[in-house]
Amino acid sequence: MNTHYRDTRKIDPTRGETIADGTPNDQNRVEIGPTQLAFREWAEAGLTLPNLPAMRAYRLDRLTKAVQERGYGGILMFDPLNIRYATDSTNMQLWNAHNPFRACLVCADGYMVVWDYKNAMFLTKINPLVAEQRTGADLFYFDRGDRVGAAAERFAGEVLDLIREHGGGDMRLGVDKPMLHGLRALEGLGFEVIPGEELTEKARSIKGPDEILAMRCASHACEAACYAMEDAARAGIPGGHMSEDDVWAVLHAENIRRGGEWIETRLLSSGPRTNPWFQECSGRIVQNNEILAFDTDLVGAYGICVDISRTWWIGDQKPRPDMIEAMKIGVEHIQTNMEMLRPGVSFTDLTHKSHVLPEHYQKLKYGCLMHGVGLCDEWPLIAYPDNWVEGAFDYELQPGMVLCVEALISPEGGDFSIKLEDQVLVTEDGYENLTKYPFDPALMGE
Repeated sequence: MNTHYRDTRKIDPTRGETIADGTPNDQNRVEIGPTQLAFREWAEAGLTLPNLPAMRAYRLDRLTKAVQERGYGGILMFDPLNIRYATDSTNMQLWNAHNPFRACLVCADGYMVVWDYKNAMFLTKINPLVAEQRTGADLFYFDRGDRVGAAAERFAGEVLDLIREHGGGDMRLGVDKPMLHGLRALEGLGFEVIPGEELTEKARSIKGPDEILAMRCASHACEAACYAMEDAARAGIPGGHMSEDDVWAVLHAENIRRGGEWIETRLLSSGPRTNPWFQECSGRIVQNNEILAFDTDLVGAYGICVDISRTWWIGDQKPRPDMIEAMKIGVEHIQTNMEMLRPGVSFTDLTHKSHVLPEHYQKLKYGCLMHGVGLCDEWPLIAYPDNWVEGAFDYELQPGMVLCVEALISPEGGDFSIKLEDQVLVTEDGYENLTKYPFDPALMGE
């Protein structure tokens, strides 16, 4: 019997059974991942790819140790980002975010079970660390109707059996984002249900070596997409026929072209729509000689979030002096705050020793100074002093944390804002700014 090339086609013909990130060298594989465009760009940039089997083992080990340290029988996860962290698998992520049909249980002995959509239980077989694939965690009314309570009881019974066998029978169970019927069913069987987000957020906050390599690759891909968006904006906006949505669509397309997954928000705006910030991308035609500002909030290659912000001046004239002043203050704000990042620095000090913005930028400043990032925006949040809550974040920086350092310079009653943000790794002896994208020279007064 003949074996056709179409049936054995490889992603990388120069390699054997696996590609450089340790995943199958098979164009027809189930597992999603970066595209050939992304791999070429990373090779040209001299980037080292992560080893995904090692990254997956690191993540499961983090979760298992966290369960053991807290004396839980297990951690039961419904949040699709926590399930991605535990399994490195995806299944209709955005739909799952509002229809929670997936669940993942990591028991105290490391035994991991995934409940998935009944026709898609094969999706987690990419990861041999997932011991079982089941179905039946869809505990929402649209899917179960008036029998959701019975479904929840069946699901809770399965969890109980697994905890008895693999969790030492410990009835303390960490759970994130349970549906109400599921929570009641678990408690009805005698579980002490403990909010699981504390465990998962802290487990995810320390990135392992391969996660950092994956983030470098994802950052490079995101910035390549941003360059394409900037080129399109500078070419198209002066003609007077390019909308905010037209510009934003380029980032979406270029993200997908490199194997990225989605963008969490629509935070791109132009001209007077940048103030106040958080107006979402619209059909407004961007005018020549205006500010264009955006926040990527991009879930990119390997499922890694790259959350950077830039503000551009688009036009053939010079920006106003007040815009240049605001831009320079924004750059000073994030660079000064970045200099505080090193292991052992308390979150309290990051808040209370941070750069202070001039008074006329205080009211509309950003919602936080910094925040963690990994598969999405994550713990911790570093608040401005006036939003500090005593006892909420009594922790210190550790190597392997990644923080997005923010600046929103938005004059009250003004007609523009400057939005800037860099993604920064805390190293053993300081920090490394993973963001290489330049600041707009026109707004820097150059």
